[in-house]
Amino acid sequence: MKNAIEKIKRGVVEIIGEKELEAKLAKGKPLRIKLGVDPTAPDMHLGHTVLLNKLRTFQELGHTVVFLIGDFTARIGDPSGRSETRPVMSEQAIMENAKTYQEQVFKILDKSRTEVVFNSHWLYPFGIEGLLGLASKYTVAQMLQRDDFEKRYKSDSPISIIEFLYPLLQGYDSVAVHADVELGGNDQKFNLLVGRELQRDFKQEPQVIITMPLLEGTDGVKKMSKSYGNYIALNDSPADMFGKIMSIPDDLMYKYYELLTDADLKQVKSLHPREAKANLGEIITAKYHGLEPAKNARAEFDKLFSKKEIPQDMEIYQCAAKEIKLADLLVSSGLVESKNEARRLIEQGGVKLNNEKITEDKIISVQQECTLQAGKRKFKKIVYK
Repeated sequence: MKNAIEKIKRGVVEIIGEKELEAKLAKGKPLRIKLGVDPTAPDMHLGHTVLLNKLRTFQELGHTVVFLIGDFTARIGDPSGRSETRPVMSEQAIMENAKTYQEQVFKILDKSRTEVVFNSHWLYPFGIEGLLGLASKYTVAQMLQRDDFEKRYKSDSPISIIEFLYPLLQGYDSVAVHADVELGGNDQKFNLLVGRELQRDFKQEPQVIITMPLLEGTDGVKKMSKSYGNYIALNDSPADMFGKIMSIPDDLMYKYYELLTDADLKQVKSLHPREAKANLGEIITAKYHGLEPAKNARAEFDKLFSKKEIPQDMEIYQCAAKEIKLADLLVSSGLVESKNEARRLIEQGGVKLNNEKITEDKIISVQQECTLQAGKRKFKKIVYK
């Protein structure tokens, strides 16, 4: 029991009902551990894996994970931490994202101990009568106790009635799946508590709540998010994943170790920060791509940044023009996504042609083979067809 509790508590912000958790564990039967995720974007990132890793811990202790895909609630959008109403998503986008989520979560979770469920299965048939009954459980005053709702209300930012329904629907999910424990980010606490109260209303034993910290992205400031451009996607290439991890601030690295690995933190802190960060990059990259690709990514990174060498296995881009503006070449070769990004990178000194920094968007000749570099990790060999 003591060993199980220690593993569960690693990196946790709060356990609401710790004595209840001990009592549930003492029963000696598999618990149902719920995590609800709305498929609002196609790619999962390392921020999502903080919760997935904790689910895996429960699986290793013999429990069952209920991975709940909020295909119904994604249409509303979770208002947690939001300063404005989320845009409504189409059903097609939701289902496409849901498919990628199912593929990505099993990079961490044990499929044999995981139930994948969709909340549309019980929320679509719920009907207006069920919804009205659910809405009667909470008052507007209770909803405005939420920190994000309170801030928006005081600043005269719109709050739609449908957003008030979101915590109730998420809470009812716990009733529907008979959750013993529910995990969430620490910004989800209000929603998780609603589930606990609704289970009591439906004569179920209330779930234990475990909240985990939000993981900051590569900028070391904002939570990891695709919209902030500071994320490390599970589908990133080994080189990109390793390189992004090496770019995080040193003081954030130990939080990554605690939340994303099982490494001994005392041993990690005895290492030189650069060695510790390189080890972290290799551990995480190996987890999603395998040990050999992770070692190769580390060696390539060391070659580029420690020895200042240019990679030998660069992708070749065949340019149709003898002369072309640098920003256009960056976009057409796929090194950047837009001309605005290209111009910004050029102005910031982040573009090199044949290892020479270029700081203006000028016309360049590509009649002879050349090497184009964008940022620290992206290279293309440019040849004229």
